[in-house]
Amino acid sequence: MTALLTILLSFAGAAVCGLMRPRDHRQIRWVALGTSIAGLAVALFCWQRYEAEGGIADLVDIPWIPEMGVSFLTGYDGISLPLLLVTGLVAVCGVLFTWDLKERANEFYAYFLTLIGGVYGVFLSLDLFLLFVFYEIAVVPKYFLIANWGGERREFAAMKLVLYSFAGSALVLLGLLAVYFAAGVESFSLVDLGHLTERERFTPGFQAIVFPILFVGFAILAGMWPFHTWAPTGHVAAPTAASMLLAGVVMKLGAYGCLRVAVGLLPAGAQVWAPLIAVVAIVNIGYGALVALRQNDFKYVIGYSSVSHMGFVLLGIATLHEVGMTGAVLQMFSHGVIGAVLFAMVGTVIYSRTHSRKLDEFSGLIDRMPGIAWVFVIAGLASMGLPGFSGFISELYVLIGVWKSDYLTGHKGWVLVGAGLGILLTFGYTLVKIHEAFFGVRHPDGNGAPLKPYKPMTTPEIIGCAILLGASLLIGLFPQLLTGVIGPSVEIIINRLSG
Repeated sequence: MTALLTILLSFAGAAVCGLMRPRDHRQIRWVALGTSIAGLAVALFCWQRYEAEGGIADLVDIPWIPEMGVSFLTGYDGISLPLLLVTGLVAVCGVLFTWDLKERANEFYAYFLTLIGGVYGVFLSLDLFLLFVFYEIAVVPKYFLIANWGGERREFAAMKLVLYSFAGSALVLLGLLAVYFAAGVESFSLVDLGHLTERERFTPGFQAIVFPILFVGFAILAGMWPFHTWAPTGHVAAPTAASMLLAGVVMKLGAYGCLRVAVGLLPAGAQVWAPLIAVVAIVNIGYGALVALRQNDFKYVIGYSSVSHMGFVLLGIATLHEVGMTGAVLQMFSHGVIGAVLFAMVGTVIYSRTHSRKLDEFSGLIDRMPGIAWVFVIAGLASMGLPGFSGFISELYVLIGVWKSDYLTGHKGWVLVGAGLGILLTFGYTLVKIHEAFFGVRHPDGNGAPLKPYKPMTTPEIIGCAILLGASLLIGLFPQLLTGVIGPSVEIIINRLSG
């Protein structure tokens, strides 16, 4: 019952914020921050007491629509636990980086916390119908956050994101219904359907047909090429907190569905399509990095880098190996915290001072905002996989998983070469864009005098960066904190593959 508090607290906080007066923005943001901290505290408590044996903890089973076999079934294991943690971290920091928001703050934080509650719901759902409901709940607040508080072309970006999300949802619903009717039992329970998978209730032919429907439906929200275009557009138009959520947790909803539902229930189908998924993942990695290299808008750079990094998640899933899939979950956590801090730096910390995101308009920022510049340099190095940060260990796990995979035989060499080239491109665009933004040409003012320095980071900004970068550093130095709980849960899926 404890984990369920993350959902209840988020929705309760959203209701309280929505009912408060708009002019009480100070009290509203404290309610939002308190709610987010409470959710993170619950997630940390669940992680601290979880026994790493791969089983489901904190099971809650309440009948909902018994005629259809639908129940309010929730719980968590080693796969969902890291995603609960990253949701809590990004939620807290999202409030910190919008600390000065005053425009309709009650509505903003109501949508923000509703989205957080929906995300928690997806990661905790063990009933497919319930999972789909929470999946849809997370879609609606995204639209309003971008359309009402976003930047340029916000209506277009919001509508594009929602249309892509609903298109993916339609495929997911089709796949879920196919699994439900093929199972021959009146149950949407992931636990019950998992037992049927182990008993080979779903034929290999059925799995080969339904698996790509489910996988693509979820992968659209994970930013899979060629259905990725909603992501950079949405990231750029979204306000900072929404960008952090989109990159940090919303894209993980799709990847989680690919692993938990598509691969977990249809392992024979996953074996058929694994080589093609690996191809698409390599395209994601390389294409995202190349396009990021060509961008002049700083936020677009981060947006396309997210597409590239999510390619490693898809590649880890495609290995169908315990090490690779553990790396995929670890990469979800890693990109969640690093992507969030990069969007926070570009969308709030830098933009609020320069009022520009165009790299060719920046002038000697290392001189004008030295503290901010070096924080971004650290975040950029973490993003490109510097040893000591979580990105390095998660990508290493994925690459080792490719090498050990039994389902990419005959393709391992070029997959590893493609991933390696993607990593080199990541080094390239990260260093180039850091140089363009902070160490480029210094332009004095019209009188030849040095340009005035910008104000330093505020206390909420410092705390937000410290939390997110600290989380990446902690897992980078002590990966066993998460791999120890992820591995046993992934092993259950691996056993279905070998069964």
